[in-house]
Amino acid sequence: MQKSSPQYLVGIDLGTTHTVVAYAKIGETPVDIRIFEIEQLTAPGQVAARTLLPSVRYHPAAGELAEADIVFGEEAGSAVIGEAARVLGAKTKGRLVASAKSWLSHPSVDHGAEILPWGGDEDVSKVSPIDASASYLAHVRKVWGHRFKDAPLAEQDIVITVPASFDEAARSLTLEAARRAGLPQVRLLEEPQAVCYDWLRRNAGNIGELLEDVHLLLICDVGGGTTDLTLIKVEHGGAEPKLTRIGVGDHLMLGGDNIDLALAHLAESRLLRGEQRLSAAELSHLLEQCRIAKERLLADDAPEQVNVTLLGGGSKLIGGTRAATLGREEVRSIALDGFFPLSGRGDLPDRKRSGVVEFGLPYAAEPAVSKHIAAFLKLHEGAAREATQGQGSAPDALLVNGGVFRSQTLNRRIEDLCKSWNDGKLTVLENRHPELAVAFGAVSYALARREKKLKIGGGAARSYFLLIDTGSKAEQQGVCILPKGSEEGEEVILKDRRFALRLGMPVRFHLCSMSGDTPYKPGDIADISEHFHSLPPLAAAFESEDSGQGGEVVVELAVTQTEIGTLKIECVSVDDNRRRWNVEFQIRAKGPSAVPGDVSLPPQFGKAIEQIQAVFGSKSKAVDPKAVKSLRTDLEKILGEARDAWTTPLLRALFAELLEGAKFRRRSEHHERVWLSLTGFCLRPGFGFALDDWRVEQLWKLYPHGIQFVNEIQNWAEWWTLWRRIAGGLNEAAQEQIFEDIAKYINPAAARQAGVAKQLKARSFDDIVRLAAVLERLPVAKKIQLGGWLLNRLQKPGESPQTWWAVGRIGARMPFHGSSHNVIPPETAGLWLRQIAEADWKKIPQAGFAATLIARMSGDRARDVEDEARKQVIEKLRLTKAPAAWIDLVETYKELDEKEEQQIFGEALPPGLKLINKP
Repeated sequence: MQKSSPQYLVGIDLGTTHTVVAYAKIGETPVDIRIFEIEQLTAPGQVAARTLLPSVRYHPAAGELAEADIVFGEEAGSAVIGEAARVLGAKTKGRLVASAKSWLSHPSVDHGAEILPWGGDEDVSKVSPIDASASYLAHVRKVWGHRFKDAPLAEQDIVITVPASFDEAARSLTLEAARRAGLPQVRLLEEPQAVCYDWLRRNAGNIGELLEDVHLLLICDVGGGTTDLTLIKVEHGGAEPKLTRIGVGDHLMLGGDNIDLALAHLAESRLLRGEQRLSAAELSHLLEQCRIAKERLLADDAPEQVNVTLLGGGSKLIGGTRAATLGREEVRSIALDGFFPLSGRGDLPDRKRSGVVEFGLPYAAEPAVSKHIAAFLKLHEGAAREATQGQGSAPDALLVNGGVFRSQTLNRRIEDLCKSWNDGKLTVLENRHPELAVAFGAVSYALARREKKLKIGGGAARSYFLLIDTGSKAEQQGVCILPKGSEEGEEVILKDRRFALRLGMPVRFHLCSMSGDTPYKPGDIADISEHFHSLPPLAAAFESEDSGQGGEVVVELAVTQTEIGTLKIECVSVDDNRRRWNVEFQIRAKGPSAVPGDVSLPPQFGKAIEQIQAVFGSKSKAVDPKAVKSLRTDLEKILGEARDAWTTPLLRALFAELLEGAKFRRRSEHHERVWLSLTGFCLRPGFGFALDDWRVEQLWKLYPHGIQFVNEIQNWAEWWTLWRRIAGGLNEAAQEQIFEDIAKYINPAAARQAGVAKQLKARSFDDIVRLAAVLERLPVAKKIQLGGWLLNRLQKPGESPQTWWAVGRIGARMPFHGSSHNVIPPETAGLWLRQIAEADWKKIPQAGFAATLIARMSGDRARDVEDEARKQVIEKLRLTKAPAAWIDLVETYKELDEKEEQQIFGEALPPGLKLINKP
C-alpha cells in the first residue's frame, strides 16, 4: 500500500516537562500555524484538550483506578499520561515518571531497561526511558487520529525537536522512541534553531529593521531538564540579514528541575527538622509540589508564601501529613542568586560536586546558569569576535526560551546579565510564548525546507574525529572526518585515510566530537583534550562473500550530516565505490567507558608473538613443559617490563594471538593454566577499548566447554579468575549463566550436599566467591540472595577475608561496570551494614572496606543508605584507623583514584585505561 502524500506539517516539542504539538495545512494560503490541543486525562475519567501535554506518567496501584478512568491507557500500558498524571503524582509517592528526556542522555544507565520511576517501590510497575518517551509520542499519534481521521500522523511531514547539545546517542534514542510510537519517518531539529525560526516567522517583513544593530545573537533555552545555548552570527548587506549558527553548547543537564530540587531540599529540612531524610519516592512527591510552588512564587502576581505538604501514609519518618512554607523572597533569592547570579564574564563553572546533584540524574556540578553561559562564550570567543568584526565577544542580542523564562523575574535577570557583559547594550528579541515557540518554530522550519528558503545556515554544529593509531605519540589523537559547518547532505570522503578491514568480522570505530571554534579540514589530525566528547562506538559488519581479496577489503570513510539531523557514516570500497557498508551507532547499555590511551606497540612485539606461538601455535606440540610454565616471565623479559606495565593496546594485541591459539590450550594442564591466566589478564576488565565487545563475545564461546583438567585446583582458579577479570564485558544473560552454574557452591545449604562438597574441594572456592561478587548485571533479587549466602557463611569462623570484599562489591552503591538500576535497595544495604559492623575491622580490614563500598556516597537518594548508617560507618572507620580515602568515599561524593579502582576491581587495571565512574 503506497503511503499518502502528507497533508500537514507537524512540529513536536518533546520536552522534559511538557510535550507541545503545532501544525499547518500544506498549501494553505496564508499559512496559519496552530497549536494542536491535545486530548488527555485531566482527572480520573475526565478528558479535556490542552495546549500542553505534561511529559509525565503515573503508574497506579492495582485497583486504584477503574479501567474506565484510564482513557488512552492502552497506549501506555495502563499508565496515566498527561495532566491527570501530574495531579495524581502530587498526591501519591513514588509512582510518577518524570524527566524521561533527561534519562535518555544519562550516560550511566541502560536506556532500554525498565527503571522509571527511579526509586519507586518494587510493587510499582516500571518503564524504560525510551518507552516513556515513546508513550508521549504514541499518545499524540492517537489523539491526532481522533481529530484528523483521514490524515494519520505517521503520514505527515514531522519534525521533532531535540536540544542542540544532544549527542548522537541521545538523538538516536529519540529516533528510536519515535519509531516505537509508530512514527518511523521524522526529522530532528535543534530546539534553539526552532525558537529562532519562530521569531523569524512572526517578524517576517521587519527582520532587517529589528536586527539592524545586531551582529551576535545568543539563544538561551532553559527548560525543565537542560540549558541549551546557541550563538548565531548576523551579517548585513543583502535584502535580509544572513543568519549563521557559529556555536552550540555542550550537553548541560541543568534547568527548572534543579531549582525544584533546591527548593525540595529546603522544604525537606523544614518538614523533618533534622530527622533523617526523605526516601527517593517521598522526595519525588515533594519535588512535584515544589515545582508548583516555584511557578506561583516566581510569577509577577505571586503570593507572599506557599505551603507544600508531604503525606504521611505510614512512613517511618513521618507519622502524618506535614507542611512547610516557602516564601516568595527566599524562592526568588534561590532562583536568582543560585542559578542566575549577576556574575562576571570571567566567572566560570566550579567543577566541584554540587549539593543539587541527586535523585538519579547526573545534573551539572555548577548550578549557576550564568557561569555556564560565560564558559560557552569563552569557548567560542574567536568566532564571536569575528561576528562582531572585532568589537568584542559578548552577544549584542538575546532570545530566551523555555519554561523557566515564563517567569518575568528570571527573564529580566538574564537580560541584566547579558547587558552587564556588553556595556549595557543589548537588543532583546521578544518571545511571548516560551513554552510554545519550539513547536511553532519546528513547523516554520518544515515550511522553510519545503519552500527551499531555509533562513539559518551553519551546517554541522560540531567537528567529528576518528580516534587513530598514532604509532609513536603517547597522547590520544584523532583525524577529522567531518568539519564543523559541513552542510546538510554534503558527503565528505576521507581520502587520506584508508582501512584494511577483515571481512566477516564486526568492526568498531571510536569517535569523538568538538564544538569549539578551531577550524579543521577533513583529514586534519588533532590532539584529543578535555574539550572533546566521546561518542558511542560505531559498528559495521562486512560480508565476506565474493570478496576475492584474501578476506580483506580496503575502504575509505564517507561521512554526511543527514537531513534528519543525525550523522551518517559509510565504509566505501576503494576498488568499487558502489560497495558501501552503513556504520551504525551502538547505543551503550553500560555506563563506564574509556577512550583508548597510547596505541603504539613496542618494537619487541614481534618476538613476543613468536614466543606465544612457540607454546600455543599449531607447530608447537613438543614444546618443553618448562617453556609453558615460564611463558609469562619470558614475555616480560622480551618486552622489557613487568606485565602490570603492559599498555592496553599491547594487551589486546597479545590477546589476539592467544585467542588464535585457544584450540591448543588443552595440550597439558600447564598449557591450560597459563592460557587462562594470560588471556584473562590481557582482556581485563572486558571493556573500555575498541572492539572489546567483540573480543569478549569470542571468548564467551569457550565457556560451555569448561576446562579439560578438572582435577587441577589451580586450573579451576584460573578459570574463575578469567571470567572475573572480563565480567565487565559480559552481558546480563552471560552473567546469569555463570551465577546459575556457581550458586550451588556458594549457597550454604547446597554446598553441604555430598557431591557438591566433594567438587568444592577441588574447585577453588575463594575464586568462585570473587567471581560471584563482580556479576553486577544480575537482577537485584539474585544479588540479595547472593549477599545473604555470603553473610551467612561469615557467621562461622574460618571464612576467607576475601568474602568480605565480595559482600562489599555485591552491595556497592556505585557499580564498577553495571547499570545503576541494578543496585540493591538501601534498606537491604542497611541490614548488611549492621551485620558487618559486628566484625572486628582492625583484625579484618576487608570488612571495613566492604562497609565503605556499601555506605559510599553516590549522591542518589534512591541508592544511598540512610544518613545515620553512614555516620556509624564513618565513626567505626575512624576508630579502627582505616585509610582516610575510605572515610572520604562515605562522607562525600568522590571519584575513585587509581589505587581505589584497583581495590574495587581486585587487581591493577591496564595503564592508560581510566574508567569513568558516574553516579
